[in-house]
Amino acid sequence: MSDKEIKKSFEKSAERMSGSKATFGSKLTAEDSNDPNSHQDLHNRNPIDYEHIEKMPDMKEVHKWQRKHIKKHDQSKRGYPLNVIIDPAMREMYQVVHESGLTNVFDRFSEQQPLQCQFCIEGLSCQLCANGPCRINEKAPRGTCGVDAHTMVARNFMYRHVTIGTAANIFHCHQAARTLKAAGEHPESGLKIRDAEKLKKYADMAGLDANQPIEALAIQFADWVINDIHAPYHIPSKAVEAFAPTQRKELWNKLGLFPGGGYSEIAYAQTRCMTNFSSDPVDFLLNSVRLGVANEYQGLLLLDLIQEILMGTQEIANKQQNMGLLKNNMVNIITNGHMPLLAHVAIDLASTDEWQQKAQALGADGIQILGHVCEGQQLINYEGMHHQKAYAGQEGEWLSQEYVLATGVIDLFMFDYNCTVPTMPLYAKRFGTKLLSTHPIIKLQGTETLDFIPEKMKEQAEKALNMALDAFKQRKSENRKTYIPPHISNCTIGFSTESIKKALDGTFDPLIEQIANGNIRGIATIVGCTTARYGQGGSNVFKITQGLIKNNILVLSGGCTSSVMEYTGLTQPEAAEECGDGLKAVCKQLGIPPVLSYGACVDIGKMTHTAKELADALKVDTNMLPIVIGAPEYLEQKAVADACTAIALGWLVHIAPVPSITGSDVVVKTLTETTESLGLGKVVVEMDAEKTIQIYVDHIEKKRKELGLK
Repeated sequence: MSDKEIKKSFEKSAERMSGSKATFGSKLTAEDSNDPNSHQDLHNRNPIDYEHIEKMPDMKEVHKWQRKHIKKHDQSKRGYPLNVIIDPAMREMYQVVHESGLTNVFDRFSEQQPLQCQFCIEGLSCQLCANGPCRINEKAPRGTCGVDAHTMVARNFMYRHVTIGTAANIFHCHQAARTLKAAGEHPESGLKIRDAEKLKKYADMAGLDANQPIEALAIQFADWVINDIHAPYHIPSKAVEAFAPTQRKELWNKLGLFPGGGYSEIAYAQTRCMTNFSSDPVDFLLNSVRLGVANEYQGLLLLDLIQEILMGTQEIANKQQNMGLLKNNMVNIITNGHMPLLAHVAIDLASTDEWQQKAQALGADGIQILGHVCEGQQLINYEGMHHQKAYAGQEGEWLSQEYVLATGVIDLFMFDYNCTVPTMPLYAKRFGTKLLSTHPIIKLQGTETLDFIPEKMKEQAEKALNMALDAFKQRKSENRKTYIPPHISNCTIGFSTESIKKALDGTFDPLIEQIANGNIRGIATIVGCTTARYGQGGSNVFKITQGLIKNNILVLSGGCTSSVMEYTGLTQPEAAEECGDGLKAVCKQLGIPPVLSYGACVDIGKMTHTAKELADALKVDTNMLPIVIGAPEYLEQKAVADACTAIALGWLVHIAPVPSITGSDVVVKTLTETTESLGLGKVVVEMDAEKTIQIYVDHIEKKRKELGLK
C-alpha cells in the first residue's frame, strides 16, 4: 500500500467513526503548531508595541486598587481577562501580547468557550477502549462495555488525576534522592550537603546509623528512599512507617490504605483502571486515598527534606518578587518548574567572580538568576540559595510565563518538570530567548534537552550559563526593543516547621496558646495553582484569603497562590492591619504577616509536617486539628493527589473549580460524607468566595468545639 493510499485509509476510517469526510488533522496549518520552525515570520506578523498600553501605578496604589477591584464582583466573562488579572506586571504584559496577536493563556481560555464539554466536566466520558469514546447521559446510562456512571466517574478520578499526580510527586522525590546520592559520591559534581543535621535527624528516624561520615550517610539515606519507592505494592512502605502519625497508621491499616512501594502502587492502581477490570466506585475512591498516603510520604515530604539537605533549610527573610527585578543590562536567566536541582548548582556557579566577569566582558553588568512558578518559590526560601550573589528573586505564577518572555530581556529560560507551557518555543523565537530543558521528562518542540545526570551537574550548569551569555551577546548586537514592568513586591518568606519553631524559641507552645485563647481561630492552607477561568486568575485566591484573615484564621500558602499573596501585599507584616483583632495582635507582636508562605505546591509536605507536630504537641490525631485545606484555583493532577493526602490525614479539603465528579451522586456522597464517617477527611466544592469563607469558618469552629475550645 502506498503512502497516499495509507493516508486515504485514515480519512475513510475517520469518516466511518465520526461521519466527517475530513479529519480535523487535515485542516491544521503550520500556524496551529508549536514547532518554531513552522513559524517563519513571527517578527513581522506580530509587531510588539510597548508604548500604547495602560500602565499600572506604584505598588502602594496597586494594593489599594486590588482591594477595591475584588469587591466589585465583576470577574465574569464581561471585561475578561483584565477583570481577573490582579498582578500589575501581568496586566501590562497581557496587553502587549494580546495586541500583537500572539497566542497566550487567557486568550486561549476564551477560545475554548463554549466548546468545553459537559460530559468531561462531570466525568462522564470514557476513551479507555476502542468501543468509545462513550458518553453517559439519560438516553445512554451505561457505556458500551456496561460501565455505569458511578464507576466511570470514580475510575476517571483515580486514573486521570490521582495516579498521574502521585506519580509526578514520587518521581520528583526519586530525582532528588538520585541527586543526594551523587552529592555523597561525586564532590566534583558541584553538589553540596548544606544541612547535615537534617540528614542525620531523618536518617536516624529511618533506622540508619547517623554517626557515619556525612557523605556515606547521604548515599545510604538516598538508597533507602529509592528502595522504598521501588518496593512492591504489597510490602508496607518504610517511609510511611517512619514518618506518618501513629494513630493515622493504625487507621490506614484497618481500612487497607497503608501503601507499599510508590511506583508499584501506581502501576497497581492503573492496572485496575483497564476496561472490564474493577467496577466498584467506592473502592476506586479508597484506592485514591491510599495513593494519597504514598503521595505524601514517598513524594512530598521526602522530596522537601532532601532538597533542603542539598540547598539549605527554609529561613524567614525579607525578599522580593515580580518582573521589576529583571534588568535590561544583566544576563537574565529564568529557572522554571518544580525541582531546582540543576538550577541551584547554576546559582552557585553564577555567583562566582569568574562567571560574573565573563558576563561583564560582554558588556553586561553581571548574571542574575530568577526563579519562576514553584521552583522560584523554593529558591526564595532556601537559605543556601537566596543569599547567593547571582540569585535575584522570584518572578511569578505559571500564568505569567509567556508574558515574562515578552519583555524581551530573558536570555535563557531553563525548565525542568511541569508548568512549562507548550507555546514557549514560539515566544522564545519571537523574543530571542534560548530555551533549555534540564530533564528529558519534558521536551518542547525545537528545544534542546539535557539528560538528567546529577553526577555531571556542574558541567551541565556551565553549559546553561554559556547559553545565556551567548543569548545576551546576540540581544545586544540586535539592539532589540524591550520593556520591563517596574513592579516589585516586598515579601516576608521562608516559613516552615523549623523556622516557625525557631522564631518561637524552639516550641509550638506560643502558637498553641494563641489558638487556645482564640486570637487565632484556626489555620487554613491556601495552596496550589491559579487558573485562567472567569472569576479566578488569582482574584479568587485573594478574596478568600482576605476573608479568612478578617476572621482571625492564620493562612499558610504554597504554590502559585504564594505569588498571589506576594503581589497583593499579604505576605508583608503591614497586612496585619487587614486582620481581625485577634490575629492582628499576634502578627504585630511577632512582626509577621497573616499569610505565611511555605513556598511551592510541593511544600505542602512541610505543611503536613507542621500539622503533625501540632497534633503531637496537643496529643490528638491529625483529624482533630482546627485546619482546612484549600485549593481555590486548582489546575492539574498533582493538586488532586494532594487533596487525597489531606483526606487521608482527616482534613476538610476545599477544591475549586469543581473537579470532574459531579456525574455520580455516589462519588460525590463518598468524598463529601462517607470518607469522614471512616475517620478520614472529606471534600467540599464551592466556587463562590463568600460561601467558601463561611465553610472554612464553620468547620474550624466545629473543630474548636470538639477540642473543648471556645
